[in-house]
Amino acid sequence: MKLNIVPARTGITWVKLGIQTFFKQPLALAGLFFLYMAAATLASLIPFVGVVLALAIVPAATLGLMAATLEATKGRFPMPAILVSAFRAGQQRGRAMLVLGFLYAAACLLIVSIVPLFADAPVSRESALSPEMQGVMLMVMVLYLPVSVLFWHAPALVHWHGVTPVKSLFFSAVVCFRNAGAYVVFGITWMAVLLLAGVVITLLAGLLASPEAAAALIMPAALLMAAMFSTSIYFTFRDSFEASPPEGSTPQGDTP
Repeated sequence: MKLNIVPARTGITWVKLGIQTFFKQPLALAGLFFLYMAAATLASLIPFVGVVLALAIVPAATLGLMAATLEATKGRFPMPAILVSAFRAGQQRGRAMLVLGFLYAAACLLIVSIVPLFADAPVSRESALSPEMQGVMLMVMVLYLPVSVLFWHAPALVHWHGVTPVKSLFFSAVVCFRNAGAYVVFGITWMAVLLLAGVVITLLAGLLASPEAAAALIMPAALLMAAMFSTSIYFTFRDSFEASPPEGSTPQGDTP
């Protein structure tokens, strides 16, 4: 497996490819993302272990959405079963993905446990925009950043390259740091896209002269943007690592 170094401007390309690929199969990719969100929501409702399960399925779902993106790039319609691609590559890799999932859940729960030790802000609708709550949100973002770096490419490395969970975290972090410029540009570009989408929604609400219409547009628009973002993740992996995994490591039809 070879790590690739890409120029910073590649971050913009990743965003463009993600959006363009999404619109090749918008119904399928949006539907798969909504299906994942519904599964996570239902899992979180299970008593005692629900939150852990909802977090643990994130790496597998990320891989499933990446596999769906790969199908869309080939002009194929990704079917719902592709969301469980992580568990169709053999028992060993399925077990490795489960380990990765519970490591991710542990990392997220650790953040949730740490934040209250340094911040004491009541959670309510009125306090959402308070300086205290904004400080808590900033702290969560800062603490989550290294977790995101570690797990960004880990699911794809486990599934497509047969890398062990711990090594996948290491390689993911290494390639993110080596291509830091591209990932920073990627993040800034997506922030600009989200800001533009917000402006468009605001203008539409102004034309309709209806706050209710604006509120009705915000959630679907946010979910669609999140689905486009998840589509762009595949291209960050494709360009950061050698395109072809070792021969025989992946079932036919799943090779990136």
